[in-house]
Amino acid sequence: MDQIRLIVQIKAGAKRRRDGMCILLPDFYPIRDAPRLPFLREVFIMMRPFSPLRRVLAWIWLAFAAWSSWMGAGLAGWGQAPEPMPALIIDGQNNHGIWPKTTMMIKRYLEETRLFRVDIARTKYTWQGEEWLDKFPIGDGVKRESVKEPKPDPDFRPDFSKYKVVISNLGFGAAEWPEETKSELEKFVFNGGGLVILHAANNSFGEWKAFNRMIGLGGWGGRNEKTGPYVYLNQDEKEVRDTVPGGGGSHGAQHEFQIIIRDPKHPITQGLPRVWLHTQDELYDRLRGPGENMQILATAFSSKDQGGTDRHEPMIMTVGYGKGRVFHTPMGHADYSMECAGFITVLRRGTEWAATGAVTQSDVPKDFPTEDKASRRPFE
Repeated sequence: MDQIRLIVQIKAGAKRRRDGMCILLPDFYPIRDAPRLPFLREVFIMMRPFSPLRRVLAWIWLAFAAWSSWMGAGLAGWGQAPEPMPALIIDGQNNHGIWPKTTMMIKRYLEETRLFRVDIARTKYTWQGEEWLDKFPIGDGVKRESVKEPKPDPDFRPDFSKYKVVISNLGFGAAEWPEETKSELEKFVFNGGGLVILHAANNSFGEWKAFNRMIGLGGWGGRNEKTGPYVYLNQDEKEVRDTVPGGGGSHGAQHEFQIIIRDPKHPITQGLPRVWLHTQDELYDRLRGPGENMQILATAFSSKDQGGTDRHEPMIMTVGYGKGRVFHTPMGHADYSMECAGFITVLRRGTEWAATGAVTQSDVPKDFPTEDKASRRPFE
């Protein structure tokens, strides 16, 4: 929680002894409690005339108001950083074998902000990534079994209600969840929870209608015209929703590509360079889905020279689902893709936005990529 120092200042343009002063109180309570204590944000005390008696009475009243608010909000949080928000990464089955490492990368990136405390919920049966599991253990004491083909875990039932946001690091081919678990995720997001979809997580659960609505667009997993239209920006940079028949999801060769911000006013993208170069990655194209309540914040041009579509494909999206918020980026194929300083920044901002609807991380890192130069932070 950012603390606001006690500031006493003369009202702009006012005479010192005749108009008064404006007192900005510190936040003695967590930001989440602010709506029920709005009067503590700013108190304006008229001092006309500016007599010693009036001044003493005003300060007594102010001290009483502050004391009452402390008692109502709880003194435990005064002067301390807020408790990190609980976040949950779900993983265990992903065609991208590097997933045990990228899960730990995501966890560290989020916890470094001090905004999040990140847990991991992993399926009992793990698929792919065997060579990385011992290098990046999660230490939860659960004995797991590596399988050659995706296998459903009938006991996979994370308690989503304990978290502010859920981050999916699943991938293509991830086995279906129990119906009860699917229903619980739907309720979690619909009732105001946050969801983050990274890269191949949009390949999962192609037949799950509510999931397709939550993520907006997806690829592979049996997605086709019945799932929804292709959504992209054409050569004139106009949004197109194409209902032509065809499968969802493809990509050309891995390469560095430019990210173009389409909505510079959104909290996730505000202040970022309009164009920046992302590190080597798969540029997903031909994504399709319901696209309901979806906003495209940034795109990348899928060049035919790289085996692409010759159009601008969505790279940063937000989706509204009931009261919940979904942040979705197709970026993040491998560890070197997630080492991009731009990806890390967007991941942190997008996760905070999904959790709270706001972004406090307004600073742009000094090593943020430029239009023609990518920037990587080696993960060690």
